[in-house]
Amino acid sequence: MHDDAEAWFAAHTSVVTDWPRERLLAAKGDVRVSVVLPALNEEPTVGRIVASIHHALGDGVPSERRLVDELVVIDSGSTDATAAVAAAAGARVVSRDDVIPGLPAVPGKGEAMWRSLAATTGDIVVFVDADLQSFTPSYVTGLLGPLLTDPHVALVKAVYERPLVQGSTVVSAGGGRVTELVARPLLNLLWPQLAGVVQPLAGEYAARRSLLESLPFPVGYGVEIALLVDTFERHGLAAIAQVDLGVRVHRHHDERRLGRMSAEIMHTAYERVARRSGTELLGQVGTSLTQFERGASGFVSRDHDVTALERPPMASLAEYARR
Repeated sequence: MHDDAEAWFAAHTSVVTDWPRERLLAAKGDVRVSVVLPALNEEPTVGRIVASIHHALGDGVPSERRLVDELVVIDSGSTDATAAVAAAAGARVVSRDDVIPGLPAVPGKGEAMWRSLAATTGDIVVFVDADLQSFTPSYVTGLLGPLLTDPHVALVKAVYERPLVQGSTVVSAGGGRVTELVARPLLNLLWPQLAGVVQPLAGEYAARRSLLESLPFPVGYGVEIALLVDTFERHGLAAIAQVDLGVRVHRHHDERRLGRMSAEIMHTAYERVARRSGTELLGQVGTSLTQFERGASGFVSRDHDVTALERPPMASLAEYARR
């Protein structure tokens, strides 16, 4: 491991038990905390996550014991009962399309996260994936710890074991295939100082609003690696921390879907390398991915767009600035 990465890992990695509620309450003061769940057709899991946060950390507890001031689900056009289930469990549900309505929305997780900045008011924003099957409120408290206690930290990533669950078979640490095959090699090769980040693509992380509103957001699956790399390049390793939350179980995707995710992540990384070197990437790197499926008469190719769109820093939007 790169010397800087090794030193950072030792100094900036904690475990969730390091951050008990009393310590966080003492440090919170007037800081407002928003928890955001980007969601698209997550009816089976979103309600339990929302209810857990609401009853343990939000409006379900007395104000003097409250760590979460705002609990918001950004619905990205769900066709199931995601919105109704989330609202019944205690969240404020906001349609992606109703945020910054003058700018048409596009599909993508990063798009929902970017728009969430204009739909929330917290000084700290905690992002939680809505498909988690292993969620506990300690996910939120763990991520808040470094931000509430260290003014130099701006971004906190989750660390966890990701077992791969296939029916009745559980493969320990077998999840995170895109992380191990794509994201980690990219970081070690291109940003070796970030080699100590255990879960660079973690969907659970927290950041200061002042940081998030200053960064561009890829609209798709490149958003996690973009926020990590951009934070490092602008503010250095000292601005990043990670917290071990234990085990994370969630829905897994098939290899074709993972391939499309990987292509977006690689495109995002290459674009940042190009910016760093002062070159123009678009036109030099492809923006589509060809995949193959076996049909009745042989293999059939299918082309998929690799999302290259990035939203500008939210702070640059006049509508947001007026707010």
